[in-house]
Amino acid sequence: MDLFSRSWAALLAAVAETPDEDFDKPSGCAGWLVRDLACHLVIDAQDVLITLATPADTEPTRDAVTYWEVSDEPPTGEDDLDALIVRLAAAYQEPRLLKFHLDDVGSAAGRAATLADPAARVATRDIVLTAGDFLSAYVLEWTLHHLDLVAHLPHLDGPAAEGLAETRRILEERTGEKFPESFSDTDALLVGTGRREATDAEKAALGDLAAKLPFVIG
Repeated sequence: MDLFSRSWAALLAAVAETPDEDFDKPSGCAGWLVRDLACHLVIDAQDVLITLATPADTEPTRDAVTYWEVSDEPPTGEDDLDALIVRLAAAYQEPRLLKFHLDDVGSAAGRAATLADPAARVATRDIVLTAGDFLSAYVLEWTLHHLDLVAHLPHLDGPAAEGLAETRRILEERTGEKFPESFSDTDALLVGTGRREATDAEKAALGDLAAKLPFVIG
């Protein structure tokens, strides 16, 4: 849960420090500008608040790793929610309004996480898990989207090493695959989730795993 708070705070700070002119630049999410990604983070923060306020009285059905679904089909941007986010982001018109809303809702989500009982059971997406596992799962979300934010903005700080390492661990455990030790955590995540193509040298190091990529996490 501490890692949730640190990774979320770092991502919020990175968005707050993003110059207004950069909101119209592409993000690491295919088809999304930086402003679309920031708007998606508002929805993510709302999801955290809603889930922590939705108690469950049945046994957990998922944990921090199995919370995530894995597919091999990258998003096309044509999904109804993806399209809605683009329209919502455009409605803000000024980056400062989007930054304000994200800071407002995001700070509330951060406080709610700090106050949550890690053993409490919560429900979301028709599954049940502990609040601690739910928040631990979101370290992956924050870390991947932090990479998306800085994909074309090298002047911004990226995610911390501890978040990258934990996200790699979750990805490898969820998929049952191990990336070569020669891959940095960042490269394992970018290549593993299809955020960039593997180089010829990386494909050689991946071996049979190269044919199984990308792992689309959602």
